[in-house]
Amino acid sequence: MVTNATSAPKIAVVIPSYRVRANVGAVLSAIGPEVSAIYVVDDACPEGSGRYVEEISTDPRVSVIFNPNNLGVGGATVAGFRQAVADGAEVIVKIDGDGQMNPAAIREFVGPILTGEADYTKGNRFFDPEGVASMPVVRLIGNACLSFMAKLSTGYWHIFDPTNGYFAIHADIVKVMPLEKISQRYFFETDLLFRLNILTARVVDIPMLSHYGSENSGLNPLREVLPFAWGHARIFCKRILYNYFIRNFSVASLELVLGLLMLVFGIVFGVVNWGTDAPATAGTVMVAALPSILGIQFLLAFVGYDIQAVPRTALHPKLTSYAEALAGPGDEDAP
Repeated sequence: MVTNATSAPKIAVVIPSYRVRANVGAVLSAIGPEVSAIYVVDDACPEGSGRYVEEISTDPRVSVIFNPNNLGVGGATVAGFRQAVADGAEVIVKIDGDGQMNPAAIREFVGPILTGEADYTKGNRFFDPEGVASMPVVRLIGNACLSFMAKLSTGYWHIFDPTNGYFAIHADIVKVMPLEKISQRYFFETDLLFRLNILTARVVDIPMLSHYGSENSGLNPLREVLPFAWGHARIFCKRILYNYFIRNFSVASLELVLGLLMLVFGIVFGVVNWGTDAPATAGTVMVAALPSILGIQFLLAFVGYDIQAVPRTALHPKLTSYAEALAGPGDEDAP
């Protein structure tokens, strides 16, 4: 692969390619000179978008990766990650090939990473009210609901628009992530945020606008609602277990345990004793109500602690030697 050797630092762009033949050429032509390598990942595209890129592109920075089977946006992005890391990229940017993301914003995404302010930057289409007004209503409502669920499950309470696929990540963070465990399809971006939180990586939102044209989204809300709900529940439980009981144990851990126990006891006691006394005695009411109230207070205190626990410093400046040791000598393909 030919890259621009004079470009420093080395910025790579990964473009998952599935049914984007009509737009991918324009996306490639809009990528600026700050990028030294571009990886188009043909995810078993029925339109042959990978071969199409090879035919039309004269840009020496462009390489095409072919997945033998369709892996989904996550699987295609991870394939690009692995190749970019193997080729020595320092920052990896992921954009879609459908033309909804402006490649001119790449500098804004990589800037906080290069200055050590962030490990991961992602787009936020909700920053500007004008941009929100142009968003289709279904996407607006869906993203608002998903954003709240993602705050709870990933622990990044300060971000919005978690399913935004325009993001940049430092290569040293990629090297220490379990890439093989990340969800390969539409839950990819949220699962990635969960893995970042486990690493205590700092995430920063980048305001952006999106263009919605005639392209169709491959996401079927009715088909994906249950997998998304299960995915959020799964990563929430894993995050709480790891962050508050395995890696650390604090007052917040006690608040969570006591809050759950007292709330469950109060509810169960109240239900069991419902209607047994006519009217219920003051003691019965208090035994049901007081633990429930205290349990809710403990849980709210835990949520407050969790919100304040959002990672606030970048991790990648501390990871260079660790990432190299983890990869091992001569293991270029290690994540």
